[in-house]
Amino acid sequence: MSASGKPLNPVPPRLPAMFARYEDIIGKQLYDALPSLESAELSNVMRYHLGWSDRDGNLAATPTAQGKALRPTLCVFACEAMGGDPKSALPSAAALELIHNFSLLHDDIQDQGYERRHQPTVWSVWGTSKALIAGDVMHSVGDISSFESVSFGVTSGLAIQISAVLTESYLEMIEGQCRDLVFEQTTDIKVNEYLGMIALKTGALIRSSILIGALIGRDDSKRNQAVIDFGNYIGRAFQIRDDYLGIWGDEATTGKTASGDIEQRKKSLPVVIAFEDARGAAAEELLRIYSPDNKEELSDYDIEIIRMVLEEVKAAERCQLLTEQSSQNALTVLNDLDFSSWAVTEAKDLVDFLCTREF
Repeated sequence: MSASGKPLNPVPPRLPAMFARYEDIIGKQLYDALPSLESAELSNVMRYHLGWSDRDGNLAATPTAQGKALRPTLCVFACEAMGGDPKSALPSAAALELIHNFSLLHDDIQDQGYERRHQPTVWSVWGTSKALIAGDVMHSVGDISSFESVSFGVTSGLAIQISAVLTESYLEMIEGQCRDLVFEQTTDIKVNEYLGMIALKTGALIRSSILIGALIGRDDSKRNQAVIDFGNYIGRAFQIRDDYLGIWGDEATTGKTASGDIEQRKKSLPVVIAFEDARGAAAEELLRIYSPDNKEELSDYDIEIIRMVLEEVKAAERCQLLTEQSSQNALTVLNDLDFSSWAVTEAKDLVDFLCTREF
């Protein structure tokens, strides 16, 4: 059952209403924030990554390569939910999306990922150097966009506070990525250690998205901790579900290669659960396959062994349970946020979506 009592595996859920409501204004703000560079190729690299164009610079025929825009949507939603003008949060929303995409560009290089959002990754098309530069530009433009808030009615003092929150969050995100890379060199990982890592790598920017929007909507120090807690819980739920989909998701829906996480030996949550719970021959096989010294490409036999061990330790069920716990905690905290009634309903829809999403 989901956090609101709905079945866990209904028809794959659509994006909650807030995504469609803010899509156009966020898209325009993001488009305006990204500069036209003298290097036409570099501009195209960034537009390709964002799903706006194909690799030749032609306007993308379909939006399948575009992300969900979760973070900017959360930012604008939180602002309006706290009684603010959603347009005043747009520069911060664009900044959050650009920072997120900077991290994806670099993450794909470090993970040697070949596909994202139904298309080849930037580094696999243009090479590592250009992907790094594109990420660096997005990072810089994100910082600039954050300060554009003063042109949208945000005070200079609050703009500085927003910039500090954003900077702290992406420093946490980078620390989380570093921890993730360390995990790739060991099989001695505990579930709690992994959850701590994703709280930084994924959770920090999601938490900050809601906090920044709430600060712009109504800076209420009494509510800020509840906002932070809500963001932390939905950030955890989002990443755990992502780890689940990385192994059991449908390729056509997720835009990621089936068994891709297994083939890349990603030590996502299901695998960490197996490290912790597998015994005997199953544990020995995991240690053999995931040993940092094992550089051989995984065979079909190895992939099948991993899937069998994951089933044996009930890793899928454990992921679902952890997602449910995070979602329920988010719903509990929601009572302390003092959102408008319409916003409470939409926040509940969001929590359900994060818990059951298939993409």
